[in-house]
Amino acid sequence: MGNRAVITFNTDENAPSIYLHWNGGRASVEAFLQAAKDLGVRQGDEAYQLARLAQIIGNYMGGTLSLGIVRYGFNDKNNGDNGVYVVGPNFKIIERIFPPSHEHVDEDYTQQIYNDIITKQAAIFADN
Repeated sequence: MGNRAVITFNTDENAPSIYLHWNGGRASVEAFLQAAKDLGVRQGDEAYQLARLAQIIGNYMGGTLSLGIVRYGFNDKNNGDNGVYVVGPNFKIIERIFPPSHEHVDEDYTQQIYNDIITKQAAIFADN
C-alpha cells in the first residue's frame, strides 16, 4: 500500500528511473519537477537530471524508505496507484503509462508542496 509512481526520462529497459512509494500523485510529482527546474538542475544528461531530482525528492520527504533508483525495466510500472510519469524537456510530463482512472489535479496543493520543497532546500543550503 502506498501512493506509488515511477518517474523516468527514458523508457529504455536499462534507463534509470525513480520509484516513489509515497507522494506519487500528480500534485507531488509536478511540484518535484517544477522545483528541479527552478533550482537550476542542468538538463540534457538524463542520469544527472534523475539523480538531482531524486536528491530533491529525498530532501523533501526525509527518511530512508520512500524512494529508490531502479532500472526502468525492473521497476513496478503497473503499480495500481499512479503508474509512470515520462518526463521530457523543461521537466514537463510528456507521457503517462498505467495512469489511474481518475487523476487528482490540485494546483493549490502542488504550490504548497513546491513551497515546502524550496524552503527545505534553502535550509539545507544554509546549513552547508
